[in-house]
Amino acid sequence: MSIPVTIGCLIAPDSELSRKAASLVERVHSKAMLNHVHRTWWFAEFLGQRRQLKYDREVVYLASVLHDLGLTQEFVADQRFEVDGANAASKFLRGHGYPASKADLVWEAIALHSSGGIAVLMGPEIALVFMGAHVDVLGLRYDEVTPSFVDDVVQAYPRLGFKAAFQEALAEVARKKPHTAIGTGLADIGHRHVHGFCIPDVCDLINGTPFTQQSEI
Repeated sequence: MSIPVTIGCLIAPDSELSRKAASLVERVHSKAMLNHVHRTWWFAEFLGQRRQLKYDREVVYLASVLHDLGLTQEFVADQRFEVDGANAASKFLRGHGYPASKADLVWEAIALHSSGGIAVLMGPEIALVFMGAHVDVLGLRYDEVTPSFVDDVVQAYPRLGFKAAFQEALAEVARKKPHTAIGTGLADIGHRHVHGFCIPDVCDLINGTPFTQQSEI
């Protein structure tokens, strides 16, 4: 029988499905990305407990550890990486008998995990996955997490050059699927890290709609 991981006063879910999810991400992610998805969970859980939110801890755990499947070679498809990851996670969970309603909630949390102005207004599970990921990626709400907890999480799951590793993972998406970057932060990654990256400007797309100039008067 496994021993649940504990950091501070918090304990990670240790169901059979959570262990299978952890095994899956360990297989498909680099160590730097693997540690990121685990840190996402711990920061999400800390914020959820601090804010005294009522939420399904296992849903948040599963969505957190599975949220970047769309950045892996095994699960990349033809949608935005967030949607590729959400689809892969939902298929994995349903294949293991997870209730459809909970699998749908995991799908939403992953699909929306980069949509700050939307995710934080949704249910607590969706909001917490966004918040946990963005403590780690952009430092959002970093000041809400105690320094000792940050230190403990980073000691358990070292960053290992995560900033560069994450940007390269996103750059690979921009190389392969530049159309998914239009109107998103992925465009910034493409312009900085991908040689010859070129996508339509949103203003040009608006101006290029098939309405005549006369009809705009």
